[in-house]
Amino acid sequence: METSAEEYSKEDQSSVAASGHPVKPAPVIIDGIPINNLTRKVLDSQSFLSQSMNIILEDAVKKSTDVKEKVCEWRSPEELKELLDLELRDEGESESEILQRCRDTIRYSVKTTHPRFFNQLFAGMEPYSLVASVIVEALKPSLYTYEVAPVFTLVENAVLRKMMELIGWEEGGDGIFCAGGSMSNMYALNLARYHHCPDVKEHGLSAAPRLVIFTSEECHYSIAKSAALLGIGTKNVYVVASDERGKMIPSALEELIETAKKEGTIPFFVNATAGTTVLGAFDPLEEIADICEKHNIWLHVDACWGGAALMSDRHKHLLKGIHRANSVAWNPHKMLMVCLQCSAFLVRDKTSLLQDCHSSRASYLFQQDKFYDVSYDTGDKSVQCSRKPDSFKFWLMWKALGKGELKQRVDRAFAMAKYFAEQIKQREGFQLLMEPECTNVCFWYIPPSLRNLQGHPKFWKKLHTVAPAIKERMMKVGSMMVGYQTHKDRVNFFRMVLVSPQVSTEDADFVLDEMHNLGKDL
Repeated sequence: METSAEEYSKEDQSSVAASGHPVKPAPVIIDGIPINNLTRKVLDSQSFLSQSMNIILEDAVKKSTDVKEKVCEWRSPEELKELLDLELRDEGESESEILQRCRDTIRYSVKTTHPRFFNQLFAGMEPYSLVASVIVEALKPSLYTYEVAPVFTLVENAVLRKMMELIGWEEGGDGIFCAGGSMSNMYALNLARYHHCPDVKEHGLSAAPRLVIFTSEECHYSIAKSAALLGIGTKNVYVVASDERGKMIPSALEELIETAKKEGTIPFFVNATAGTTVLGAFDPLEEIADICEKHNIWLHVDACWGGAALMSDRHKHLLKGIHRANSVAWNPHKMLMVCLQCSAFLVRDKTSLLQDCHSSRASYLFQQDKFYDVSYDTGDKSVQCSRKPDSFKFWLMWKALGKGELKQRVDRAFAMAKYFAEQIKQREGFQLLMEPECTNVCFWYIPPSLRNLQGHPKFWKKLHTVAPAIKERMMKVGSMMVGYQTHKDRVNFFRMVLVSPQVSTEDADFVLDEMHNLGKDL
């Protein structure tokens, strides 16, 4: 039987008060649902949080960074489905069951913070940005207005200004943190198109001529994806030849621009890459900038991977000329090790181009008659509404370490790549593709059975099968993770990515030893 507020009489309240016990508030029932009683799950959350944090610290932080532990505990998809019990049911589970779910999730996940994880362009445990991530999740902010996220709004502005300073934009610019480097590259394309043809925002593609993009054959696939998503079309992405090291050839770019003009198209965007995904190549930005200025084309630099070199006096020459770019994408979650994700899109323009391009002036968020300076409401620059303050992770880490330590982190990564390449050259059965320019080291492992076949017509065909076989074995053993891929006419090879300062020379040597142990019988 339901009790209404009216039935809970004044006499009842008085008798409870006279007993000396706290007065129980009148129950509030709407549509048969009591709404002034917290559920058991909410009341018990403090205990759960305390226990789960202990599990995170022990299993996801301590064990996951222990070189004696496995990088992964491989299970097939079908096996993992059974182990995890993924079914969602009507009734909730007990606290002990949920805590076990946490343990299992950590156990069967890849430990990307492990010292022997070299599979991606990110790795390693970064404690300060990890704590920043926890703070963000606890506070649940959304970075669209100052009133909702005052601290994080100011933090983002401060971090963007510092990044612009490193790029060399002495007069500043504009920017925003967004959901990954692919999104940053899409922002660049959309902004460049709006700059060239602002009517597209209101009238759509019918208001634009045939616009074409230029990017190297080594660029990130997000350029083609963005062209498709924005309605520019992948056929209007003109691929510029690269040299043997993976760098865009400036003369080939200019020749292709001239060809595009003769075809009646409008060249409006050049994407240069500072640190390609596979080979780690840096395009010659000064020469590319000269061509873009000559033809009045927007220059975007995808420095998602190689942007960290701007921190280093020793390596920033790799990005010489980046200050001439109209826009830059840079991911601190890569070589600088900020917790994922942390990606900045930066623009040299200071005329509110980014705001004008993306704004919709939602009246429930961006009121112009607020009691504070509404220029701090930066959310209308974004194509997202809800947006996490990813810059806070970079800011807290920088505050803790200082630029000097970040510089050393970059210098050490480059030095470790050089060390690893030298070890490869000294070992029988290993062959470098080329000397590394960044911290990507690409190489083949040649098992004993193939070492006398070099030059034989079947050598490369047989070698092509080696990397996938070794990768399968290393995953199932769980000893390490290194990626592999083909490249143009090159058969499968390994790409070792060195990022984390937690990686020792012993770890680098272990990779080569383990690769031989796993592949010597192939």
